[in-house]
Amino acid sequence: MHLEVITPDKKVFEGEVDITTLPGSDGSFQILNNHAPLVSSLGKGRLHYRTKDGEDVEHQIDGGVVEVLSNEVIVLAEAILEE
Repeated sequence: MHLEVITPDKKVFEGEVDITTLPGSDGSFQILNNHAPLVSSLGKGRLHYRTKDGEDVEHQIDGGVVEVLSNEVIVLAEAILEE
């Protein structure tokens, strides 16, 4: 599936991933290929994804929104926090 991670300042990532884990407002959840359409608010926490090359990437985000539709995942993050 295709993932885009965007903040107000820049596009953090765009590419193909196998799995995405997001910090939902009521707890974390995962998105896999062929996930049902979804729009959800995000809380402060860990955004994790695995690229098609097998690289695991993590970012700490400060909330936002995610939209999932037809294997396209768009994460609009408030900010990427320094780790």
